[in-house]
Amino acid sequence: MTNDDTTKPPATSAGTPGETGSGIPDAGTATVDEAVASVKAVSSQIYDFTGVPGKASEAGPGVKACSGKDPETHFQVYHPWNFEPDSGTDNDVAMKNLKEKLSTGGWVIKDSYRDNSPHRSLNLIADNDSRKMSVWIVAYSKRATPSLGIEVISGCYRAPEGETIKHF
Repeated sequence: MTNDDTTKPPATSAGTPGETGSGIPDAGTATVDEAVASVKAVSSQIYDFTGVPGKASEAGPGVKACSGKDPETHFQVYHPWNFEPDSGTDNDVAMKNLKEKLSTGGWVIKDSYRDNSPHRSLNLIADNDSRKMSVWIVAYSKRATPSLGIEVISGCYRAPEGETIKHF
């Protein structure tokens, strides 16, 4: 996420079967390219869930080590991006749509709260246990240019035998 003052980190599906020792769910075996494609597909779904016209930032996914796991064999994919509605008044509409959609299709809202920033921005955290993905959304509705800060993060993947993991 960018430019937030929240005191809570993004959440992942803790307590799911097959989870790693760090509380991050086991997402199975995949190449980095396959895992990145899965996270991009979820980001695209989140974009569609906003239900209002707007543009997404260009930043792409990154790959990082899983806490408590061998970084040579395990990794997570994260995708931070921003959504800027064409009309600033649509920011709250987009967040309302996201709250509705992230309660369907395997998505479960895990937390909704106002952070400690001067604007007390609304934060929404949701998990999709079947996809082993989480999303953290912050509504920057009171800024000069309203937007949503969005971060999609995967569970912990194991790379196939012989696959080299490039962390970026």
